[in-house]
Amino acid sequence: MLDTEIELYKMRCIVLNCLRAGLNLHRLILLLAFSATLITLLNSYYSSYQVQKQQLIDNTLNNHEAYAAKLVSATDNFLLAAQQQLAYVAKILEADFTNQTLINAEAERLRLQTNSFNSTIIVNKFGDILGVSPLSLNLQNRKVDSYGTKAALSYRVPMISEPYISMAGNLLIFMSQPLFNSNNEFIGYVGGTLYLKRASILNELLQVHYHQDGSYLYVVDENNRLLYHPDKERIGEQVFDNQVINAVLKGKVGKQQVINSQGVAMLAGYAPMTMAPWGVVTQRPLESTLAPLDSLMWQVFIKTAPIGILTFVLIWVLAKLIAQPLRKLAETANTLDEPTTSVALKHIRSWYYESDELRKAMLKGIGLLESKIGLLRHEAHTDPLTGLHNRRSLNMQLSQLMAQQRSFAVLAIDIDHFKRVNDEFGHDIGDVVLQSLAKILLDVTRDSDIVARTGGEEFIVILPNVHPKRAYQLAERLRIRISKSIIEPVGNINVSIGIAGWPLEQLSLDDVMKLADQALYLAKRTGRNRCVVDTIYDQQDTSLFEATELE
Repeated sequence: MLDTEIELYKMRCIVLNCLRAGLNLHRLILLLAFSATLITLLNSYYSSYQVQKQQLIDNTLNNHEAYAAKLVSATDNFLLAAQQQLAYVAKILEADFTNQTLINAEAERLRLQTNSFNSTIIVNKFGDILGVSPLSLNLQNRKVDSYGTKAALSYRVPMISEPYISMAGNLLIFMSQPLFNSNNEFIGYVGGTLYLKRASILNELLQVHYHQDGSYLYVVDENNRLLYHPDKERIGEQVFDNQVINAVLKGKVGKQQVINSQGVAMLAGYAPMTMAPWGVVTQRPLESTLAPLDSLMWQVFIKTAPIGILTFVLIWVLAKLIAQPLRKLAETANTLDEPTTSVALKHIRSWYYESDELRKAMLKGIGLLESKIGLLRHEAHTDPLTGLHNRRSLNMQLSQLMAQQRSFAVLAIDIDHFKRVNDEFGHDIGDVVLQSLAKILLDVTRDSDIVARTGGEEFIVILPNVHPKRAYQLAERLRIRISKSIIEPVGNINVSIGIAGWPLEQLSLDDVMKLADQALYLAKRTGRNRCVVDTIYDQQDTSLFEATELE
């Protein structure tokens, strides 16, 4: 099969394979439509979920931030009121600090009047407990012996202590107010306790805000110790590596999503207190916050499912209608190489623009298919730079000559010192030289001769029905014509030519070409710008060749 016919066959196969793919086009369209719709629905559902989720998280964080600030305000007000109660009692005691009856009465009244304190105590400057309430603590006439009560003696200023274990064994916070006589001399203090693990007004104040949905709050002091927590077992525990606690103890007000010390994701708001170096944190589990959203989104899915199903059915019907003309075009493509294909294509009803344009393109393609054969043949057998035959075309022409038992001479031509041309003038000028040489070869040779470029600066001229002497004469004519030609800007160039031919007994085409190359190399080695005839070819009997004169 000729090369052009092979290329034509390949082209037909490509067209057939492309058009046969149209048999599955309606399924692809349907699949794409379903996929696009499904992706759109899922994306809308997911986007809605994410928006609602973020809104819930943001609202919860904002609420807890405001919540923490509100609790701080309430707790600060409570501590301020408690401190004012202590200051009021201190003024009464400073006027008559030697009156034991007054001391006992004020200690009892301070504890019972507002329930601000779990216990009260009145101490002189020597650390002697003068008054206590309730009496069941059995601290009357004893020396103070706990952190808070001893700190009050040392600091002699209104204070709120750190949590500590009292003389009675309770975890508490101690608030105190110093007493001074008329000479402004320190004479003692009055104080009250707030139990942390037992019922107190502070616990009652904070427990009001405890919820069953997992929300809770806690209070932490400057030493990262929990002063209040719904889980009483954790009160007094120190918590580190908690971003929220670190922030609130630095005096910051804010909100944050955080993993708590128990490994649970929480949405927290926090605010610092002003009356004491404490921080209040309110938080809610992220899971509890999002639980209503999951239920809501499930309801949305149930309500939108019928519309989604109806949409898919409509897409399926429309996809079938759209794909029908394409399916028929694809089926017709199976008979592309039959004469009736064009008629069948014309009778296909392409009811929308795209399929009609495809049908027209197929009709045009069938018409253009044959016109491409000539172009394909030309491109397959022509050197793109010079327009001469290429090696593929040359081998085909030589095979035909040998098959016809026609003798021929081979001129192997090579430009002398062509590398200098490329180096001095550049490859673009080198291409001009090659093109000029090709024109000279075509001018000098006959129409029946075959002129080919086989690579680089190498050319082959085939002279049918020419014996060795005449081949040499033509080669000399070519060499002289080339050497006298001016090619701007290079000037003159020279060529070396090796000559061989066929028939040569028991020699193949490859052998003949090798003999021509060997003669060319001999011309190069012996000085260039000359023609050399292969010795074996030169000894051939000229009677073997047809007597054909060169024009």
